[in-house]
Amino acid sequence: MEALVAAQAILAQAADGITGSLDDIKGAIALVGYGLAAVGPGIGIGIVVGNAIQAMVRQPEMAAMARTNMFLGIAFTEALALIGFVLFFIA
Repeated sequence: MEALVAAQAILAQAADGITGSLDDIKGAIALVGYGLAAVGPGIGIGIVVGNAIQAMVRQPEMAAMARTNMFLGIAFTEALALIGFVLFFIA
């Protein structure tokens, strides 16, 4: 909680020399933060799917298990993006 108060004080000091309200600045920072938060899950999903396809090609008899694990990996990785999305709306 103290970190949020300190961050708000820093934003208030930075806003003194910038035209625009503090809410506009907070929104811009949150938007950039969400954009950066979406990069990681995007890369993660690419890695998960690529490795699953590689596993299916190497051992076709295990394709069903690899596909199931791929979808679980995608779900867990996508959860990170959803958390970032929720935090974007909270901020």
